[in-house]
Amino acid sequence: MDRQSLEELLQGVQSGDCSVDQAVAKLSQLPFTGTAETMADTHRELRCGAPEVIFAEGKTPAQCAEAAQAIAAAHPKLLLTRADRSRFEAVKAVLPDAQYAEQARCITWYRGTPPTGKGDVLIVCAGTSDLPVAAEAEVTAAWHGAKTELLVDVGVAGLHRLLHHLERLRTADALVVVAGMEGALPSVVAGLVASPVVAVPSSVGYGASFQGLTALLAMMNSCAPGIGVVNIDNGFGGGFLAAQIALSAHSLH
Repeated sequence: MDRQSLEELLQGVQSGDCSVDQAVAKLSQLPFTGTAETMADTHRELRCGAPEVIFAEGKTPAQCAEAAQAIAAAHPKLLLTRADRSRFEAVKAVLPDAQYAEQARCITWYRGTPPTGKGDVLIVCAGTSDLPVAAEAEVTAAWHGAKTELLVDVGVAGLHRLLHHLERLRTADALVVVAGMEGALPSVVAGLVASPVVAVPSSVGYGASFQGLTALLAMMNSCAPGIGVVNIDNGFGGGFLAAQIALSAHSLH
């Protein structure tokens, strides 16, 4: 249940359109609903500002569809991450308006028209090879309600490409910076902007990058202030955190 639905329920009780027994029956389904294999946290939006997100990897298509139905019944929007096309087809069979972002491997669904984004999240991608992680961050931030833009292939191997966008970098409320290899890009960006930088290490790189561990450690040891680091390839976590920051900044304007 989202905040609007809860408010409507309480207003119904107050006006007499809904009896106390009816309200209790509806609330008795909270704070979770599901079956033996899925248990949807339908109170999460009230606590955290967004519905539960389904991590599709490792779940069967049927389990994804079942979980998606449970979330969609209680909330106006839905996000599944790390989903392949077979999982998308299963979700689409029960939620025909679901959309699939193939590069991001994300499924989104909205009841009605998606709301207009607020705040400004800029996703900065070191190389084209980092795009799947950056795309996951962009889809997540947009789903969470932020306006988003993606800058691609502006890594430290050619700093002139990054500096070309300096004015844009400095106007964002929050930035997600995705990089593999040596993971230096977030430090460079954080040294140029006043807004918070969410650093996302990617697993892109040769052997000594250790599937993103080198980038992770480099980002955690950055000398530039204003950087928060999420886990390797965690575009979802980076996009979600940046959206929270941007939406908070927007609410203060």
